Amino acid sequence: MIDAHVHIEKGPYTQEWIQRFVERGRATGMHELRLLEHSSRFQEFRHTYRSVEQHPQAGETQSEWLSSKSVMRLADYQQLVSETRSKAYPVVLKFGLEVCYFPEYEREIRDIVSGFDWDFLTGSIHWIDGFGFDHEENIPIWRTLNVDRLYRRYYELIRQCIGSGIFDVIAHPDSIKCFGYYPTEDLGSVYQEIARAAQVHGTSLEFSNGLHINYGHGELGPNRQFLRILKQNGVHLLTASDAHGPEDVGRYIQAAEEILENTR
Repeated sequence: MIDAHVHIEKGPYTQEWIQRFVERGRATGMHELRLLEHSSRFQEFRHTYRSVEQHPQAGETQSEWLSSKSVMRLADYQQLVSETRSKAYPVVLKFGLEVCYFPEYEREIRDIVSGFDWDFLTGSIHWIDGFGFDHEENIPIWRTLNVDRLYRRYYELIRQCIGSGIFDVIAHPDSIKCFGYYPTEDLGSVYQEIARAAQVHGTSLEFSNGLHINYGHGELGPNRQFLRILKQNGVHLLTASDAHGPEDVGRYIQAAEEILENTR
């Protein structure tokens, strides 16, 4: 089994810290862990978050959040990756980045990620035109927005992220449901467009347990309509915990495998 989305950000960049993730991975039956860090942690990406800092309603709070996060240099992470690759571990370890995709900075993102031999690159949508829809402090803003319009814009960005050709994987592709706001319209045709784009570009999508683990959402993975459409179109799906500490590595991956097996 694979856990394709594991963050090590809450500990030091050491082999001892990596070992704790490996041990938990073995205990939960994982044969492969894909470790990745958020682009928001690295100073090199800071300028790509300009719309986040300038959002008319949440900009000040989001800017403070970003300042507290973007404290690392990408070279430090790359050094850890190189050191770890020289070691022997009992599970396969792969290393990448989870990059927040902003279409207006696509060229800059491409340039930043091109300078290192990543095993994979994962694209994600955490911001909709600068709005941090998955930030709890922004829930009051959710209540002022047209939810249908926000969903359509979110999936438009997912399609653009796939179409950029930068990324091997798209993270948690329906994370917009994190706080339980749902569209009133049927998005089946939108899901079909995403599935076709993923096929054309050979992009994998995550079956992510992260919303359940990190937000308490009751559903594992994409909503079932979306999941059925992805499977019917032959899109490659990767099981992922979105762990942010060793305790969550491999969590619910077996359950995810069973849902994937039983979804037609």
